[in-house]
Amino acid sequence: MLLSFNSWASFVLIPMDESQKNHLKAYGIAYKALQEDYDVDWLLNYRGGSFSIKESEDIVRLCKLRGVSYEMVSDAQMNGIISEIADPEVNMDVVKLQKAPKIAVYSPKNKRPWDDAVTLVLTYAEIPYDIVYDDEVLNGLLPKYDWLHLHHEDFTGQYGKFWANYSSVAWYRDEVAFQESLAKKYGFKKVSQEKLAVAEKIRDFVVGGGFMFAMCSATDSFDIALSADGVDICAQMFDGDAIDPNCQSKLNYNNCFAFKDFTLETNPYHYRISDIDVTQERQKVVNEKNDVFVLFDFSAKWDWIPTMLTQDHTKIVKGFLGQTTAFNEKLIKSNVVILGENKSLNEARYIHGEYGKGTWTFLGGHDPEDYQHFVGDPPTDLNLYPSSAGYRLILNNILFPAAKKEKHKT
Repeated sequence: MLLSFNSWASFVLIPMDESQKNHLKAYGIAYKALQEDYDVDWLLNYRGGSFSIKESEDIVRLCKLRGVSYEMVSDAQMNGIISEIADPEVNMDVVKLQKAPKIAVYSPKNKRPWDDAVTLVLTYAEIPYDIVYDDEVLNGLLPKYDWLHLHHEDFTGQYGKFWANYSSVAWYRDEVAFQESLAKKYGFKKVSQEKLAVAEKIRDFVVGGGFMFAMCSATDSFDIALSADGVDICAQMFDGDAIDPNCQSKLNYNNCFAFKDFTLETNPYHYRISDIDVTQERQKVVNEKNDVFVLFDFSAKWDWIPTMLTQDHTKIVKGFLGQTTAFNEKLIKSNVVILGENKSLNEARYIHGEYGKGTWTFLGGHDPEDYQHFVGDPPTDLNLYPSSAGYRLILNNILFPAAKKEKHKT
């Protein structure tokens, strides 16, 4: 029966609409197929952003093993799908995925289990990655990779401004000691100076053609660190000396990827680093029940990059908090593409742009399936959320570097 079935089936179609049992592991199937040099197409806006892979018993076996829904499709049926997608009146398109991107996650070796949604979903989807941190970055190893995720680092050297609440707690003291040892190792007097050097190396990675993705506090702190090159924006408890009283006027917004005209939060007792993040303001009007953001619709045939990044089985995504939850739209540069927003709050949650030959994407919030993730909470069990719309946004970014537009014949 299997031989008879495969005699006419030429493609494995992995649907990504509501019929898919495990959206997250489906990305891992596409990634594995690329690793094994199979032809993989991403059918943008077709049934939630489905994948088409040249028929293979190995791919079918892998789908069954990982619990991923699939359909067998003949040449004639696939030609019909491609014809439907090619219709100029339909907002769909096809991109060919060419190679499995080599992935690096910027994350400290002493990372705690609550720390990073990206490593959680990569592990769950069975997509391989390397952990890199300041040693690898400062020693010039980033060009080995196609895609880099930034763990929710504080690149300003203020340790996430946890000092007010956690300065006497062991893990905070250990973190300070660890970061100070790194700075000393590379000849810097301050952690803020060493983190700026790291941020500049990451910036150069993007300029050279790399793809960078960041969540939570790594988003705004990255830009703020670049803007404060040569300016002391850290209070005494963070770096041992007083903040520059004129630091605000010395910021250079031209150095930033995404943001402009922001105002620093210099009070060490206030749990944010600037007014880019709107977590505090939004808490007056938003709670877990009504916190959502909406993904934009882009023209798949013309704006295929933002279309890829917003592939999902729903356009309304549950919100989730973080050290940096959402971005004040008034402080976003005009050349930045807003991918997802809550318009009623004038906040962007998901943004994207080009820098040099590369691209960057920022997603606010900490964990798409843990609304308010506290320090010390256990990691999210993604077996409970195999079709998480928020986690799909992360995985869209993983496959994005593999894509290339090309004409398809029907």
